[in-house]
Amino acid sequence: MSFENPILFFICSLGVFNGFLASLYFLFFSKEKRTQNLLFGFLLLSLSLRIGKSVYIIFTERDNRDLLISQIGLSACFVIGVFLYYYLKSSVENKKAFSKSWKIHIIILILIITIFGFLKPYKSNVELWRLYVVHTIYSIWGLYLVFSIFVLKNIMLKVFRRSQKLTISESWLVCVLMGNVLIFAAYIIGYFYLYLVGTITFSVIFYGLLIFLLSKSNRENVFKDIPEKYASKKINDNKANEILTALHKLMQDKELYKNTNIKLIDIAKELNITSHQLSQLLNDNLGKSFALFLNEHRITEAKRILEENNQFTLEAIGFEAGFSSKSTFYATFKKLVGKTPSAYRKQFY
Repeated sequence: MSFENPILFFICSLGVFNGFLASLYFLFFSKEKRTQNLLFGFLLLSLSLRIGKSVYIIFTERDNRDLLISQIGLSACFVIGVFLYYYLKSSVENKKAFSKSWKIHIIILILIITIFGFLKPYKSNVELWRLYVVHTIYSIWGLYLVFSIFVLKNIMLKVFRRSQKLTISESWLVCVLMGNVLIFAAYIIGYFYLYLVGTITFSVIFYGLLIFLLSKSNRENVFKDIPEKYASKKINDNKANEILTALHKLMQDKELYKNTNIKLIDIAKELNITSHQLSQLLNDNLGKSFALFLNEHRITEAKRILEENNQFTLEAIGFEAGFSSKSTFYATFKKLVGKTPSAYRKQFY
């Protein structure tokens, strides 16, 4: 091995070493015997094998490299995506056990890369692996990353819209997903430019996640089930459309949003449904919180007044639209419209 840069070797190797230790912990020694922890262990193991292969290649002279180690690392890369996908899916859906279809899915992928590697080993089929197999492996990894993003789509919407605060468990899942995206991107970049960027990225992300877990409250929540968002089943589309039509008519006819003290339960009673169902409907079908739903109606009303009347003060318009304070009106208007109320008014007067 070449240790011309011992500090770099230390940084790259330490992440891999601790990745292996963490994977063994989740696979065999974790007190919480959960499907999610097992999948996370396999995810860490496959990542550590892949990164370990890179460390080996970087710090081993070309003539001394054992291509079997390269094959093992690339084979592990083939299943990184599927373990990430099922880890996130099982966490979001609070799965208590592996479903038969999941097991078959994972086993098929493992058998494919194992049998292929046995029939066409890297050592005697270098060009085949470099030209076709490696590209296929990274394509599969990338495909499962897309599937994984889709699994967290509702949580990601909360991040971008900032309408609701993420739970600790949800924040952890987002961090794990983004970490994998960054590692994948680092390896794509490293394939063309700087190979060691992938190993360094893994070490940085691994210790970043470790820092996240230093908080006792974080540790206690991350590896436990995410509380189910709704106890009841999702409202069917026909029923949802019927309620949404009634909701929009109610807001237009009675202008309930103008009441600064209006609550979710008040509107639910008007619709003859539970507050639980209304909250579910807003989140599932409109992708927004109750507060955001009200504020959008208030901003629409404020814009109407700003366009039609130049006599009212901005503060009065905010109160008329249903806001409880001038500062809340200004902040919400700027966030949803992209400009201040006064700047918006200047377009018309």
